[in-house]
Amino acid sequence: MNYSEFFKMIPEVALVAILIIVFIADFATSKKLERKWFCPLAVFFSGCLLGLCLAHSFVSDATVTAFGGMYIETASVNVMKTILALGTAIVVIMSRTWLYGKEANSHTLVSKSSEGEFYMLVFSTLLGMYMMISAGHFVMFYLGLEMASVPMACLVALDKFRNNSAEAAAKYILTAVFSSGVMLFGLSFLYGATGTLSFYGGTSGELVGMSHLLRATPMTIMGMVFFFSGLGFKISLVPFHFWTADTYQGAPTVVTGYLSVVSKGAAAFALMTILMKVFAPLVEYWQYLLYIVVVLSITIANLFAIRQTELKRFMAFSSISQAGYIMLAVIGDNTLGVAGLSYYVLVYVVANLAVFSVISVVEQNNGGVTDMSAYNGFYKTNPKLSLLMTLALFSLAGIPPFAGMFSKFFVFMAALEARESGNFLPYLIVFIALINTVVSLYYYLLIVKAMYIKDSENPLPRIKSDGATRDALAICTFGIIAFGIFSCVYNWIFAAV
Repeated sequence: MNYSEFFKMIPEVALVAILIIVFIADFATSKKLERKWFCPLAVFFSGCLLGLCLAHSFVSDATVTAFGGMYIETASVNVMKTILALGTAIVVIMSRTWLYGKEANSHTLVSKSSEGEFYMLVFSTLLGMYMMISAGHFVMFYLGLEMASVPMACLVALDKFRNNSAEAAAKYILTAVFSSGVMLFGLSFLYGATGTLSFYGGTSGELVGMSHLLRATPMTIMGMVFFFSGLGFKISLVPFHFWTADTYQGAPTVVTGYLSVVSKGAAAFALMTILMKVFAPLVEYWQYLLYIVVVLSITIANLFAIRQTELKRFMAFSSISQAGYIMLAVIGDNTLGVAGLSYYVLVYVVANLAVFSVISVVEQNNGGVTDMSAYNGFYKTNPKLSLLMTLALFSLAGIPPFAGMFSKFFVFMAALEARESGNFLPYLIVFIALINTVVSLYYYLLIVKAMYIKDSENPLPRIKSDGATRDALAICTFGIIAFGIFSCVYNWIFAAV
């Protein structure tokens, strides 16, 4: 083994270094001390990682391979790693409100003992996602997937003083184990049909990859369906979404935000890459599979979201619907779809985390209550938080001139590109997605109505946000506005495809 090839994995090596430093700092510091410097340290490292990934995406535009093709890094992968690093940095900033909030202090939950564990789990999960989207071999892909899933289950269960947190983690890990088994079963079919697990070839003893050997046979089609089912769990696509609402509700709000954007974005990008590159010979089969799953995800999630009164469950079904829109970009099987998906994930990161930032700070100041009725009359006592919440919801709904409108436009255009092959189903799929956009606008406006129109005899008192919450909301609000106005953001993403 040539160990110098590790230095080709610049973002991953940086993450490993951050993990080692955080571990040593956590181990060497007395647990009895209130380590308020720990969160700024994690914010500093996450900012350094974001800057490194951003610089690397501009400097390196060539394809980098390591370990015989097990690891592959392209310009589009670098862009996605930058987006995931941005989401992680915002989550780390948000976490201070929860780690040192009133609820945490009353339970002696995190502020004196477990903040190091939280940051190590977050960075470990991100490392697994980086390995997953850079994989050039299904073994590497599976290892990255599990490296991301197991720490995520620990994050969901980190609030050990809440029973529903443990219940949420149990549901998450059990479903993750089952989906991993289904995926491995599908991979065994593909290996039996092709004799390799390499994506493109080049690994030791595997000169030809699966992308060159796949043929449309019952075994390979069944293997692809099983693989898609296993990864559909990570993205919360219908009908693999049943764990989502309970897990989102039971997990700490900061972890829910991380799970809804960073984990979903990495899995969606990985699935897109494998479908478009590895399963290219089976495109006519997985396109029809996507037609069904996208329509079901957007429609069913929207219908269930209308019925929700608990805000975290509401955002869970919203995230399922957004996952359908994200995968809509893959239908076209073109470079516009790659750029559209990456841009959609970027906009979704800032908009969704803005919503969860407000939910988190309200939860910390309202005894842990996250019911939608608690926001009745919220504008009268907290006009600034109400305005920022409204901007984020409008972006999620796709209302111009916010960035969410442009992200939906690009995925719709990418899906319509499939019509060139004489297939007119993309027109129908996009039309259904447009109708569902109106439905999603309706249920997002339910929250706006509660904040601005509905009255409450006991509205929430004025909330004085801490510096971390203000910083997170400032970053998210800037992204919601700027990513839609400045075309250079999309041009940067499109140039990397």
